[in-house]
Amino acid sequence: MLIAFHKPYGVLSQFTPDGSRHRPLADFDFPKGVYPLGRLDAESEGLLLLSDEAALNARLLHPTRGHYRTYWAQVERVPGREALAQLERGVLIGGRQTLPCRAWLLDPQPEMPPRVPPIRFRKNVPEAWIALELVEGKNHQVRRMTAAVGHPTLRLVRVKIGHFELGALAPGIWRELGAAERAALFSA
Repeated sequence: MLIAFHKPYGVLSQFTPDGSRHRPLADFDFPKGVYPLGRLDAESEGLLLLSDEAALNARLLHPTRGHYRTYWAQVERVPGREALAQLERGVLIGGRQTLPCRAWLLDPQPEMPPRVPPIRFRKNVPEAWIALELVEGKNHQVRRMTAAVGHPTLRLVRVKIGHFELGALAPGIWRELGAAERAALFSA
């Protein structure tokens, strides 16, 4: 079984509470025996896969497999060509160089539903949405990468894994994937 879930802001990528104010996955009535493939931190939103098939985790998420994950990051200020090029080359975070990736300014800028709670708003600091396509996913990697090039992330949404897109799946909703959708995940 393979499930796509639109993880809302403030939800943990685990079934057990951790003592924080964040909700666990147990609140969403998933079938017994499934567990998350990878993670999204509680402040991030978007596509989270769950499965009862143990081998899928390494098959989908190990960097050597080359399965891209696409994130939309709302960042402070509009990044220029050089900041995007730095992201693409990889940046040094925590003493480690990130792998090369693709990074681009989203044009047109996406219209996203408001987040609860809303992102911080600063009247004199513009914001922009960029996309990053990565094959690795270290702890808070996208947030740390954008901060390293001077554009802190305000909101982060994973929109795609492989060729499978989150699409119109509403926050807090999950569904089992069919054969064609499953194949889209594994196509590189």
